[in-house]
Amino acid sequence: MASQPESSLPERPKDERDVEGAAPSKNALKKAAKEKEKAEKAAKRQQQEQAEKDKAAATDTAAHLYGPISYTSPTTPPGQYFEDLGDLNAAEENKKVTVQARVHSTRKQSAKLSFLVIGEGDHTIQAVVAEGGGQGISRQMVKWCGGINTESIVRITGLVKTPFEEIKSTSITKYELHVEEIFMVSGAPEQMPIQRKDCNQPPPGEEEGDVEKEGVINVGLKARLDNRVISLRAPAQQAIIDLQSEVSFLFAEYMRKHKFKLIQPSYMAGAATEGGAGVFEIKYFDTKAYLTQSPQFFKQMAIAGDMKRVCINGPVFRAENSNTKRHLTEFTGLDFEMTIMNHYHEVLSFGEKLMISIIRALQTREECQHLVNIVKKAGYPEAGNFQLPPGDEAVRITFAEAKKLLKESGYEVGEDEHKDIDTAQEKALGAIIAEKHRTDFYTIDKYPRTLRPFYTHPDPTNPALTNSYDFFMRGEEIMSGAQRLHNYSELCQSMRDKGLDPLSEGFKHYTDAFKFGCPPHGGGGLGLNRIVQYFLGLNNIREATLFPRDPGRLAP
Repeated sequence: MASQPESSLPERPKDERDVEGAAPSKNALKKAAKEKEKAEKAAKRQQQEQAEKDKAAATDTAAHLYGPISYTSPTTPPGQYFEDLGDLNAAEENKKVTVQARVHSTRKQSAKLSFLVIGEGDHTIQAVVAEGGGQGISRQMVKWCGGINTESIVRITGLVKTPFEEIKSTSITKYELHVEEIFMVSGAPEQMPIQRKDCNQPPPGEEEGDVEKEGVINVGLKARLDNRVISLRAPAQQAIIDLQSEVSFLFAEYMRKHKFKLIQPSYMAGAATEGGAGVFEIKYFDTKAYLTQSPQFFKQMAIAGDMKRVCINGPVFRAENSNTKRHLTEFTGLDFEMTIMNHYHEVLSFGEKLMISIIRALQTREECQHLVNIVKKAGYPEAGNFQLPPGDEAVRITFAEAKKLLKESGYEVGEDEHKDIDTAQEKALGAIIAEKHRTDFYTIDKYPRTLRPFYTHPDPTNPALTNSYDFFMRGEEIMSGAQRLHNYSELCQSMRDKGLDPLSEGFKHYTDAFKFGCPPHGGGGLGLNRIVQYFLGLNNIREATLFPRDPGRLAP
């Protein structure tokens, strides 16, 4: 019998499971039943937990003593309010106080007892939360306190008590706080990108990331700067920035005492000045503008306007692709300019006395020494050992004498007496002078004309040299200064000698200031960040800068 074509063969009846919309299999039914039972149990458990929470909350007699803070009314905190946690050292036993601080750590000892360490700056104190204490602390309150995330900010009212044993893990050792009220001011997440305690030491080398040694993590400089608001909470990091603030105040104090006027120059210019190199170009409406490299022109123009003595504390911008430990594209300059009566050494001596006054204050004032000690205790080896000569006279040598000292110590300085001293030689010179004169601060006078900008006044007795000077700390430059050319014709000729047009758009307003008469004057520009860096002996200038800017960093 002939076989039928395949297409004409009768179809096999389909299994019920193959038919769309058919009833599910027994296995599927069992699985669905289990999932339903599981969901019902979870919902029931959640309801029970919520019921327990509601019951506990209803019976929590201390509910008004803790939790999120309320600012609905401007009430005065109960107890004496201490703005500075360190002031608790002077508090009286059993004194009721209120403090606001960050939580450094929490420890739940039992259902009835929790401990917190709270801190502000370099001050820390232990807080005790005990069931039945204060106004009737509950177990719920004890549990809540033991679960607060570190770095959260809390406000605590409690009694100052003497502990059974001196507390060695906090800076305030003779007292602890027995909590009566505690409110959350600002909570922190459970996971933090870095920990403050891991930033309270010198960072590892730039080529390294985070380093762990003997169980202690040391966060790298990049991670510290990326998470600046956290690393800044480390006592040593904050002390460094606080010392920068102290230097600014000391500068202003000295300037005011010597009748200087604090001025605010512009930091934008319509043309690239001072030679045009290393400036940042910005869009200014429909034209171009430039961030100024220094306030030099504005200081001199103020002198031409008969302001006599001016000073500035402001930003300086340098578009230099320098990725070193001592360069930034934006730093803070402490500038000054003053008229000269007889000789430019009036300005040089003033600058030397200014710096010695600032350094001496950092070494002797109680508040400054406290900050230096915080940095020193954190493991910065050079902090606190900066050397100064007695009195207020600085060690001063000429550029030629500096090269002679280097040559006598075996350094190759070449035959060209006008060739500059390089960075390595400057550091070596710093060590030579420190050994010879017991000072880490000194100045160098009489630089060759080829090494100085066009507005520098030449030495009247030797036109190859200039009435200019640099200041150094630990063999590193912190200031460049000089007597300036104040004669219009001489200034214009000096510019032409350097290949610049004194009548060009970028210079005309500046040179015109001298056309109408200007007194002899001079000054300098100190680098605030470098002063702090070298006074403390920091490895990198970025540590001495709150939010550093360099060729690779524009944030945060």
